[in-house]
Amino acid sequence: MTPRRAATPASATSHQLWGGRFAGGSHPALVAVNRSIGVDIRLWPYDVELSKAWATAIGEAGVLTGAEVRKMRAGLDRVHRKLAAGVEPTASDEDVHTLVDRLLHDEIGAVASRLHTGRSRNDQVATGSRMLVMRELADILGAAKAVQKSLYDRARTVGDALMPAYTHLQRAQPVLAAHWLLAHFWAIERDRRRLTDARRSAGVLPLGSGAIAGSAFRVNRKRLARTLGFHSISPNSIDAVGDRDFMLDAVYALSTLGTHLSRLAEDLILFGSAEFGFVRFGDAFSTGSSMMPQKRNPDALELARGSAARVTGHLVSLLTMLKGTPSGYNKDFQDDKRALFDALDAMHLLLPAVAGTVHTLRFNTSRMRDAVTGSMMATDLADHLVRKRATFREAHAAVGSLVRSAEERNLELNELEPSEILDAHRLFDKSVMRDLDPAITISHRELDGGTGPGAVARQLAAARRTLRT
Repeated sequence: MTPRRAATPASATSHQLWGGRFAGGSHPALVAVNRSIGVDIRLWPYDVELSKAWATAIGEAGVLTGAEVRKMRAGLDRVHRKLAAGVEPTASDEDVHTLVDRLLHDEIGAVASRLHTGRSRNDQVATGSRMLVMRELADILGAAKAVQKSLYDRARTVGDALMPAYTHLQRAQPVLAAHWLLAHFWAIERDRRRLTDARRSAGVLPLGSGAIAGSAFRVNRKRLARTLGFHSISPNSIDAVGDRDFMLDAVYALSTLGTHLSRLAEDLILFGSAEFGFVRFGDAFSTGSSMMPQKRNPDALELARGSAARVTGHLVSLLTMLKGTPSGYNKDFQDDKRALFDALDAMHLLLPAVAGTVHTLRFNTSRMRDAVTGSMMATDLADHLVRKRATFREAHAAVGSLVRSAEERNLELNELEPSEILDAHRLFDKSVMRDLDPAITISHRELDGGTGPGAVARQLAAARRTLRT
């Protein structure tokens, strides 16, 4: 097969930063596969910002005069304005670094060539990528908090509504609906902590590491770090240009967040079906069918499930890429940004949609209460015997016999004759019938973290405090 030709081959007039040691131009097939501007153009604000800081740093190191520093920084400000206005790359722009370099040459002429002194695209891209992660994760943290706020608001307003909790997708025990909503709140709170840790992981400055051995010019890296918003500098130049752990940390945090959004979505999709009927999705966050007029589809939630799989795939992709590369920078890393950027974009899109879906839910509390059946209090009957000094194994066997008897006659436990329950164990007395009331059983679960009304009130207070941070 003949390789597809690039629009414009590399030439001596391009702003390619590496071509001097080669006698001829690159083959169009190499130009096509090597060109990353379509992806890494997203880094341009950070490349411009770090270039301004680098100009100041090498000026202080004696590489540039004060006038050259001022000229370079002013030129980079004009480059920023051009790119912000939508200036497009040309066919000769290999990556975001050559794009910025070309535009700076257009603005200030040959002195722009001095900017690359003492640095490499290796430490540039590592620095720009870290800056992007720190700033975009800050936005995602805010969007995750908005999902928590929606969950908290619904938990606070659903009141004392009862619903079944499920294990193995089978009805298990009754809980307050607020307790179920807060379960998802705390999962996303863990995600916020992971995202915060990932932001800190990204806050180590690699700039000044050069290609692999460090810069030959005595730039003040600690001052650079402060200027660019980093908390520390990398301790080893080989590690600095080859380190993509911060991307792993970010994409791991994003994939875990996606997993929790997917689990919330799965609950709501089930609960919104006619078979459950616990919730109704708001019009603003539902779609219809092109064929069936009655349909109300929770598309945002289904997309949350699907996107979680894609983001998890990006995590595996990054891990596999890194485990196969030697130390230092490798061109494999050109693809790291595809995985990172798509994972970030997925969460930027999903979090507002999930928050809105939760905010506009309507709960059918009577349907939820009707789904709480008498047999779900089997554990409470066993607990009743334990309080009277029976062993739990003995209690479990006694109540199990009652459950079997009820199932054989297609009855719930509370539909059995009281005498049959009393005969199941010598320690049962008439007070056991109270433990077939779900409101009573819930009131027994007031320990912290439980579903008792007081425990849930304390959870809500803790959630409110969390939202203030």
